[in-house]
Formats: sequence, C-alpha cells, structure tokens
Amino acid sequence: MSSISNPTLSTLLLGHKLRQNQNTKNGITYFPTFRRHKIARCAVDMPYGGNAPTFPRIRVWDPYKRLGISPYASEEEIWSARNFLLEQYAGHERSEESIEAAFEKLLMASFQHRKKTKINLKSRLKKKVEESPPWIKNLLNFVELPPVEVIFRRLFLFAFMGGWSIMNSAEGGPAFQVAVSLAACIYFLNEKTKSLARAFIIGLGALATGWICGSIFVPMIPTVLIHPTWTLELLTSLGAYVFLFLACTFLK
Repeated sequence: MSSISNPTLSTLLLGHKLRQNQNTKNGITYFPTFRRHKIARCAVDMPYGGNAPTFPRIRVWDPYKRLGISPYASEEEIWSARNFLLEQYAGHERSEESIEAAFEKLLMASFQHRKKTKINLKSRLKKKVEESPPWIKNLLNFVELPPVEVIFRRLFLFAFMGGWSIMNSAEGGPAFQVAVSLAACIYFLNEKTKSLARAFIIGLGALATGWICGSIFVPMIPTVLIHPTWTLELLTSLGAYVFLFLACTFLK
C-alpha cells in the first residue's frame, strides 16, 4: 500500500523490474514480449452449413412456387431456375435438397405430360385413319414408316445423286446417275418385298411418275431461279430422284 501511495517509490520499483527483465545484445536492449493466446471457438457457434445462406422457401409445398417460376414454365426455365438456386445456396445441404426435390417433381410431371400427349396423338391419328374413306385406308396399307436410320441413309444416297447430277450439268446429262438411282431403288424394294418383279415394277413406276411430274412442273419455275447450266432434263431428273426415294423408303 505504501508503494502505491508513493509515486516515486513505484517508479523506482518498475524501473528495477524492467532492468531485470531486459536483455542486452550487441548494445541493443530487448524487452520481453507477451504471447497472445487464441481463443478457440466452439463448432456449435457456427451456423448450419457454414456461412452459406438458407433457402427462404425451403418449406413451400408447391414446387413451382418453391423454385420461383410460373406454372406454365418450360423445361428450359425449370432447369435455369434450378441451376441458379443451387449456385446461390450452394453449401447449405437442406436448401440444396429442397431445390432438387422440387426440380425432380416438376421434371417427372413434364415427362408424364409428354408421354400422355404422345399417346393421345397416336390415338387421334389411329381414330382419323379409322374414320377416313375406304380408298385412303387401302392406300395406307401400301405405306410403312421405316426406322429413322434407314430414312436418313437413303435420303443421303439420293441427295448425293442429285448433287452429282448438278455438278456434272455442264458436261453432260444425268443419264448415268438416274440409272444408278433406279438400280438402288429396285435393290431396296427387292430387299423389302422379296420379289424382284414387284420391285422392278414399282421402281419403274416411281421413275416414270417423277419424270412426268418434273416435265409438267419444271417449266412453271421462273427462269430467274434457274441456273443457266441447268437444263430441263437435269431438273426433271431431280424430281425423279425424289419419287425414287419415296418409293423405296415408304412403300411396302
């Protein structure tokens, strides 16, 4: 108590302690430093999901309202809303699960709607065919829809023949290309019908029909749209390629 009340004595004692604790090295005096102790924070003090924000509509029942989109939103809008929300609330597990659950529910509903629409479309077409006149039913009995791969392969073949004929239009007529196209059409028909005679008749009929239609409609095309090297024979052969393609692809 006496040292505290006497400022002179307190100053002398403090100077004496500092002199005891000081460290002199190379003429430079160092005083001891005090370490700072870090206070460990408890994991309970951290918010759920770290610092990630919480999705505010996590308990909204309607998936459209949960994602913040219209009930008439397209699949692209649903995907965009889902990606945006997942990016905004990334790191919060419950928010991500809520967003994904709403997205999956809407995606499943969209898939079921497309499936139902497709079934309804087939039913409507079937009903239209049943209600059509007898001659249309008889005509449809000669038509079939092959796989998409077959359609594209044969379309590429006849398109190649058409391009080949156009490239050689200045040198000569497309007689060789027409003959190759006719032979390909007969081959495909024979492979389908298992009858060479039937395939030959259908192929020649398709060629004749295409040639006649081309001879009728090609002169109606304005000359401005026709290249100077494109002759009537070339344009008529292009129409024949179309009929040959249709015959060997869609006829039974």
